[in-house]
Amino acid sequence: MAGVDHSVELAALVGQPSGPAVIGRDTVDRNMIRHFTEATGDENPVYHSDEAAKAVGLDGVIAPPAMLQTWIMAGLRATLAREEARRAGGPAGQTAMDKVNALVDDEGLTSVVATNCEQEYHRYLVPGERLVVRSTIESISDRKATALGDGRFVTTRLTFVAVPAEIAEEADATTLMAAGVPVAEMVFRILRFAPKVVGAPAGDGGATRPRRPRPPLTEDNRFFFEGAREGKLLIQRCTSCGRLRHPPLPACANCQSLEWDTVEASGKGELYSYVVVHHPQVPAFDYPLVIGLVALEEGTRLVAGLDGVDPADVRIGMPVEASIVTFDDELSLPVFHPAGEAG
Repeated sequence: MAGVDHSVELAALVGQPSGPAVIGRDTVDRNMIRHFTEATGDENPVYHSDEAAKAVGLDGVIAPPAMLQTWIMAGLRATLAREEARRAGGPAGQTAMDKVNALVDDEGLTSVVATNCEQEYHRYLVPGERLVVRSTIESISDRKATALGDGRFVTTRLTFVAVPAEIAEEADATTLMAAGVPVAEMVFRILRFAPKVVGAPAGDGGATRPRRPRPPLTEDNRFFFEGAREGKLLIQRCTSCGRLRHPPLPACANCQSLEWDTVEASGKGELYSYVVVHHPQVPAFDYPLVIGLVALEEGTRLVAGLDGVDPADVRIGMPVEASIVTFDDELSLPVFHPAGEAG
């Protein structure tokens, strides 16, 4: 709502727990580790073999650190019940983070985008443990002008501890937080914003669409966007072992070499997974917005927009191919469409 400013009320919520501590629903186990590593293509043997883990000084199989949040997911049914309780204004809708959300909504900051996530690991999780997490509101910024629109950055800090699965059923989450062994810390930051309303320039009969957000360029990924501006879909390649990798990284996960070059991909592949985004809506995009995870025929996967197909007709496994689309004088990106159809 224009003119509303809840800075004082929001400042009072900084330092408070976002909500109650939570016990992960699932015990860390080898089956879920296997599903995760198969989906991500991580072939590190310490996630599957006790012998391989012991050979590098571990006691046995460990869970991939990147699975950290997997173990605390509430599941679809519990999430839907929690959201219904929030809408009804019950106790589940009165946490400090619920109050933050209500206040920024009232300021008109109704859209949200995740801006960054930083994780620090203290020790590995191992099968037979349960994870317990507590979240605290670390900071809420003043209103700032951003490329997406006027908004506030909301930062939370999550603390994770591990407990033996057998005692997780015998105590509440608060008690377990105090008794658990520290596993990791995570700082998670989002931007709550009001999308810009862009006025039409003189002589324009309608509103001018804002430019798409600019990608953050680094020495590792700059080649990808520069290649796209030249009409090429480039994939990073380790020059020591020849393995392709995407997203771009400074070192090869297979042989740890820092030396790399690029190869031009054909742009052909199949749809490995996808989401259809309806909300929140950013003015630079059309909705519903189909975003696909494409398995390229070269062997890597790439997240990109999917065009030229009704969202209801999108299917996992469908053949797709890329066209390089120029959105403005600075930004060109690969966009996929059903194979055999012009992009």
